[in-house]
Amino acid sequence: MEQARSTITKIFNGEPHSYTRFNLTQNMEGDSSQVEMKLSSDVDEEAGGNGVGDHLNHNSARKPYVTQRIGRTPKNLCFLVVTTLLIFVIGYLVGYLMHRKRDLPPRPDVSVPRSDQVVLHETGAAPLMDWEDVKKLLAEKLTATKFEPVFSDFSSVNHQAGSPGDEDLANKVINRFKEYGMDTWTDEHFVKVQDPPISGSNRVLFKNRKEERPKGFLSYSANGTVTGTVLYAHYGQENDFMLLQSRNINMTGRVVLVRAGRISFAEKVANAAKLNASAVLIYADPTDYSIGDSTQLFGHVHMGSGDPYTPGFPSFNHTQFPPVRSSGLPNILAQTITAAMALNIVRELGGQTAPTEWKTYHKLGDDSDTITVEVNNVLTEKKINNVFGVIKGFVDADRYVVIGAQRDAWGPGFAASTVGTGVLVELARSISEMVKNDGFKPRRTIVFASWSAGEYGSIGATEWLEGYLSSLSMKAFSYINLDGVVTGRSGFKVAGSPLLHSLILSTLKEVNFSKGKTLFAQFANNNWESEVLEPMKLDNPSYPFMAFSGIPSVSFGFSSDSDYRYFGTVLDTREALNTVTSNQVPQLAVTSAQFAGHIALRLVHDHLLRLDLGKYEKTLLFQVAQINGKVKAIQRVKAQQLPKALTVHWLMSAYGSYSRASRALASDIQNSDLDDIEKCRTINDRIMTVERNFLSPYVSPKDSPFRHILLGSGPHTITALSKHLDAMRADNPEADTDLFHNQFALLTWTIQGCANSLAGDIWSLDNEI
Repeated sequence: MEQARSTITKIFNGEPHSYTRFNLTQNMEGDSSQVEMKLSSDVDEEAGGNGVGDHLNHNSARKPYVTQRIGRTPKNLCFLVVTTLLIFVIGYLVGYLMHRKRDLPPRPDVSVPRSDQVVLHETGAAPLMDWEDVKKLLAEKLTATKFEPVFSDFSSVNHQAGSPGDEDLANKVINRFKEYGMDTWTDEHFVKVQDPPISGSNRVLFKNRKEERPKGFLSYSANGTVTGTVLYAHYGQENDFMLLQSRNINMTGRVVLVRAGRISFAEKVANAAKLNASAVLIYADPTDYSIGDSTQLFGHVHMGSGDPYTPGFPSFNHTQFPPVRSSGLPNILAQTITAAMALNIVRELGGQTAPTEWKTYHKLGDDSDTITVEVNNVLTEKKINNVFGVIKGFVDADRYVVIGAQRDAWGPGFAASTVGTGVLVELARSISEMVKNDGFKPRRTIVFASWSAGEYGSIGATEWLEGYLSSLSMKAFSYINLDGVVTGRSGFKVAGSPLLHSLILSTLKEVNFSKGKTLFAQFANNNWESEVLEPMKLDNPSYPFMAFSGIPSVSFGFSSDSDYRYFGTVLDTREALNTVTSNQVPQLAVTSAQFAGHIALRLVHDHLLRLDLGKYEKTLLFQVAQINGKVKAIQRVKAQQLPKALTVHWLMSAYGSYSRASRALASDIQNSDLDDIEKCRTINDRIMTVERNFLSPYVSPKDSPFRHILLGSGPHTITALSKHLDAMRADNPEADTDLFHNQFALLTWTIQGCANSLAGDIWSLDNEI
C-alpha cells in the first residue's frame, strides 16, 4: 500500500491529494467479512481534520488546494490510465468479497469486530460451511442403494476374532479407507481369550441321566468340575437373589440356573459368585427368545472389558509384565445350555414355588436336584488388528472425535458387526467426499476405527485405550459407537454421557426418520429422556471409553420391544434382521449413519465443542441431595454409627465449586472472541477435562478399571457410597464406618478436583473446602 501511495504521489506532482484506504476483515464464520473504503482528500482535512488521513499524515502544514484545468498531456493521460486501473481493481475486490460474504454462514452469537477495527493478526482458521449446507451434503451422500453393495462386500459366515476371516475383513476396511484418500494405520495386539475345548467338550449331567454336551460356551469361565443342587434364579439380577435370600435359601455350593436377558452374562455370574454359588447355567427361555430350543449361545463372563490378563495396560507383543488377572474374572464355572436342556431340568425341579414377582410356574429346586457341570475351555493367545482411517482437521488437527464399529462375530453376525462396519465405511466415504469435492473443512479431526475381538468384551477397543491412554485423554473428545445400530424398527434408544445429552436432543430433532417426520417426532413422544434415553450398561461398547478413559461417548440404535434375540448365536443373518425390520435394513442404516454423522460433524464444525456442562451439574445436585438425606436420616436414628468429624458440608461445597466453575466458564465463553483460535482452544480444553476428571485418581485401573465416580462401578463411586449408607442404616455387618469415611473424603475431593480443573487458571480456583 505504501508503494502504491508513493507512485500516486509522484503522479500528483508529489502531493498526496487523495487516497483510498482498504480495510478487509474476514471472519471464519463469514458474517463479518467486510470491505471498508475510506476516501480522504485535503479538502476534508481542511474542513474537519477528523478523517482517516489524520491518523496517517502527521504533517500539519497544508498547501492550499488548487483547481487545475487538465489537458491531454502525457502525464494526464498516464493519470487517467492509472485511475481507471485503480477503479477496476477496487470494483473487482468489492465484487469478490461481496460474493464471498454470501457464501459464508452467519456466525454464532459472539462479539463481532466493528467496521473501523483492523484485524492485526491472521487467525489461520478454516472457513466454515453453513451448518444447513453440511446437513444437506451428508444427506445427499448417504443413500440406501449405496449400502447394499457394502453389506454384500462385508458379509461373512466366519469372522471370529483373530481368524483369517477377521483379517480379510480388516484388509477390506483399510483398502476402502485408502480408496477414499484417507491416511490409514493398524494397531496390533496379542490377546488371551478362552475358546471351547479343541478335543473333548464341556458337559452337563442332571440327576445322572442323559449327559449333555453343549457346543456354546462362555469365554473366561473358571475351569473344572462341580456337583451341586440346582437353584432357579430367574434372570440372576441382584433383586432376584434378594428375593431368594428373603426366603432363607442357602446358595452356597448351588448350581444356579438363570435366563438370558436384562443384564449381561458377566453380571449374572458375578451376582451368583457373591453368594458363594459354585456354577451358573444360562439359557434362552422361549418366552423371551423365539430362536428354537436347540440354538447354542455364545458370550463371555469377564466383569470388565479388554484382555483380562493385562488389566490396565495394553497387550502388545512381548510386553514385560508379571502374570496378573483382572479382578473381574469369575472364580466359578459358567456355561450356556440350550432351551431344550434347560426345560428338561426345570420340569423336574422340586422345592418352593418361585416368587410371584417372577410370574413363572417354575419351582426353585431342592436337595434332590443334583447336577454336575464340567467346563474345559482353552486359553489361547490370538493376534488381532484394529484398523484406522483419519480425516484431519484444518484448525485443531490434534483434537479428534472417534467413530468405531466392531468387526468380528461368533457367526455371521450381520446385526452385531456387518451393519455397523457398513455404516462406518459409508460415513468415511461420505465425509471424505465432502472434504475433497464440496469444500467442507472440519475444524477438528475425525478418526474411523474398526475393532477386533468385540465379542470377547470390547478387547480391541479397550487395548487401544490402554495403549494410548495418556495421549487420548487429552485429545479425543468424543466416541461414537456404531455396534448394533439396527436390531429392529419400532423403537430408537440412545445411551450417552450427560455431556452429550443436549447434542443428542438437537440431533434427534434434525434427522428425519420418515418423510416429514424426525426421529424426535417419531420416537420421543415429547419426553425423550424416558422414551429414548437409557442408562449405559456395562456391556455397552462405549462404556470403557467413558468409564475407563473419561471420553464422552454415545451408543444408539433402532430396536424392537425386546432384546434382539439373535445376538450371541449363529442365527444373526441378513434374513433374520430383515424379519425384525420388515426388510428396511438399508433405510434404517442410512438414518443411523445420518444420526452418527450429525453428531460427529457438529463436534468438528463449530467453534465450541457441543458438550453441555449443565447436565452434570443437575446429576451431581441430585446425587448430593440423596446422600445428604440418607446421612441426616442415620444421624437422627443412629448418630453413633457416623464419624463425629463427618459433615456433608464437604460434599455440598465440592458440588458448589463445580457449579460455580461451570457458570464461570459459560461467562468466559460469552465474553470471548471465538475467532481467536488460541482462546477458543483454551476454552474447549477446559470443557474436555470434565469427563476425564470424574475418574477417581485414588483407585487402580487394575482393580477398578471403570473409575468414573458417577457412571463407573466399584467402591469409589457415588452409587457405592449411597449403598454403604443403606447398609449402615440396616445394621448390615459388612458396613464399615472407617471405610465409609475414607470413601466419602476421596469422592468429595474428586469432585473438587474436577471443579478446580474446570475453573482454569490456578488463581481462579475455588478453595472453600
